Amino acid sequence: NNLRVGYNRVHGYYIEISKAQATRAPEHYQRRQTLKAAERYITPELKRFEDQILSAKDKALAREKQLYEALIETLCESLTALLATSGALAELDVLVNLAGRAVDLDLSQPQLVGDSVFAVEAGRHPVVEAASEQPFVPNGIALDQHTRMLIITGPNMGGKSTYMRQTALIAILAHIGSFVPAQSATIGPLDRIFTRIGAGDDLAGGLSTFMVEMTETANILNNATANSLVLMDEVGRGTSTFDGLSLAWAAASQIAERIGALTLFATHYFELTALADQVTGCANVHLDATEHGDELIFLHRVKPGPANQSYGLKVAALAGVPGDVIQKARNYLAHLETTQIPDTLQGQLPFGAPRQQPDTPHPALERLASVSLDELTPRQALELLYELQQSLHNDP
Repeated sequence: NNLRVGYNRVHGYYIEISKAQATRAPEHYQRRQTLKAAERYITPELKRFEDQILSAKDKALAREKQLYEALIETLCESLTALLATSGALAELDVLVNLAGRAVDLDLSQPQLVGDSVFAVEAGRHPVVEAASEQPFVPNGIALDQHTRMLIITGPNMGGKSTYMRQTALIAILAHIGSFVPAQSATIGPLDRIFTRIGAGDDLAGGLSTFMVEMTETANILNNATANSLVLMDEVGRGTSTFDGLSLAWAAASQIAERIGALTLFATHYFELTALADQVTGCANVHLDATEHGDELIFLHRVKPGPANQSYGLKVAALAGVPGDVIQKARNYLAHLETTQIPDTLQGQLPFGAPRQQPDTPHPALERLASVSLDELTPRQALELLYELQQSLHNDP
């Protein structure tokens, strides 16, 4: 009743019999190990089973390898045909999927032409459209030889980034052979798509948000060509107002005048809208919004011309900023608007022709430069001050 078969790594398989029953072990049992309460034996038959069990795994792996190699040899005889078949199936899989998407998402066939043009009627962003509970507002775009850059203004959340991203998606889908989410699209050759969209830093690399933004901007300015599609969103927002405004204006001007890429340039710097009057091939568009009482309604419709305001305080209120903070911001905004440089001069600061210095210095400056201050007596110095003051009063 106490006989059992066991296994350990040292002795392998064995038959264990208690000390009380050990005297009854058959003669062909060979003692393998003696314990305090039991004896362990082996038999020739058990040894054969042990050899079979311990070698079974190695034999199975060897057999599996043999069968696998035989299968490979058989497949190699038809390798060319198999590769052609798998390639055709992969292509068919992609085309069927694109065709299914074209039907389900109401996509249209783009017209690919040799001219430098990017014209879309009623374009849509397929991901936003699928995720949004509200009807998606389609918008068109028209870039060609005469209009190479669109300066896009409008409120936050108005749809500027969506408009730019859908343009990039339409370009990518057209160039992989897919139909596009638009009523119609005519697209010329594009070598690359450059983007400067979103804000993010690289803490591990020691790069601030502004540094990342400038690195991406530098890549665009150094590598874009006339056949590139360039999307730039809020360039210059990571530094001071005048630094950011100047950088944004210089980057936009460089792209429009020197590079000539098809460009969408979104900004909250309304001063940049002056580029449309100064640079050939540049035009203004804006994302429309309207106020209904105290409520701000985003129309998400692209219209020609610059936006008239940014609605920043309205958006802040929608985000849940406390009312007293909004009121303080409104008061301070009114103060800034009455104390800052007048609009007539502000438009000239970074964008107009540099203000010319007078050809001759003021007479008061000439008089002051001719005097040796170390030789003046206190009375003479006082008289000189009166003279200079009188000269300034007499200046027309």
